[in-house]
Amino acid sequence: MSDSDKTVTTAVHFIAESKLPMPMGTFTMAGFEEAETGKEHVALVFGDVSGDEPVLARIHSECLTGDALFSLRCDCGFQLQEALTRIAEEGRGILLYLRQEGRGIGLLNKIKAYNLQDQGADTVEANESLGFDADQREYSMCLPMLAHFGISKLRLMTNNPRKVAAMEKYGVEISVREPIQVGKNSHNADYLATKAGKLGHMMTPSEE
Repeated sequence: MSDSDKTVTTAVHFIAESKLPMPMGTFTMAGFEEAETGKEHVALVFGDVSGDEPVLARIHSECLTGDALFSLRCDCGFQLQEALTRIAEEGRGILLYLRQEGRGIGLLNKIKAYNLQDQGADTVEANESLGFDADQREYSMCLPMLAHFGISKLRLMTNNPRKVAAMEKYGVEISVREPIQVGKNSHNADYLATKAGKLGHMMTPSEE
């Protein structure tokens, strides 16, 4: 079910938190679990995010190939590192890491989609050939995760208009969208062009 079809937020329970030292700084890692599915999500928090000032934020869907295996087929890993670096430099912010591999189709289906892309399909065509929507992700779990920290206003690092619309639908104020354009290379040029041309991702310098 896509986010546009959701009318209620996903029930998510806070489980535990700990410190997580990383090269860019020490974050607090908070774990959450979806009540219905048992799916696990993580919030990475830096500094004091309380108060009324909008919080610098990134909503990042899991990408094993890009985030952990350094794939050049996408820009996900580059965006993850850039967002964490910006948050640490800001001294205050949050990154929600959502378990929605392959735009929500799962890792093994993502590999199948990659195979179709190797044969000439773009990312949208590959997902649709496998019987999925171009983007199956939804973001209703973000609301209780943000609410756990008392966050209701964001400066959201994204190029994806669906994330902005989803947050606003669930009552989270987006004070500004901050572009996050990193990692372009010869392997992902067509992928990025498809995101802009078919998925409406905003590749302009600023949307303030």
